[in-house]
Amino acid sequence: MKLHELKAAEGTRKERNRVGRGMSSGNGKTSGRGHKGQKARSGGGVRPGFEGGQMPLFQRLPKRGFTNVNRKEYAIVNLDTLNRFEEGTEITPELLLETGVVSKLNAGIKILGKGTLEKKLTVKAHKFSASAKEAIETAGGQSEVI
Repeated sequence: MKLHELKAAEGTRKERNRVGRGMSSGNGKTSGRGHKGQKARSGGGVRPGFEGGQMPLFQRLPKRGFTNVNRKEYAIVNLDTLNRFEEGTEITPELLLETGVVSKLNAGIKILGKGTLEKKLTVKAHKFSASAKEAIETAGGQSEVI
């Protein structure tokens, strides 16, 4: 088979329906929009969520919660990720950023206890979960809050 012999599979190519091109096309005159009315006009139709004048659902339901302006978003690192470092390494946020473990520091680094840690490491981070702290110390390492 050569390049000029390539053909699209049967049924994968469909010509678009050109409306308003004569009565025999089946979509002439009103172009499949029916007669008059809001939906027949250009730009016609109602906005999403409009219920014909009835109070829309999103307005009938109560508002809930708020956005905390003081929220801190921590970059999360799990224990199993720390196994890539050599024994005795001092792990700092800068090292994690450099090696591509985290893409940005956000409000700081938080170490979580997912997975197991097989190496003795000194970990410096802004926050630790209780299970992560315990696992680091069980492996013979140290956890230090910056």
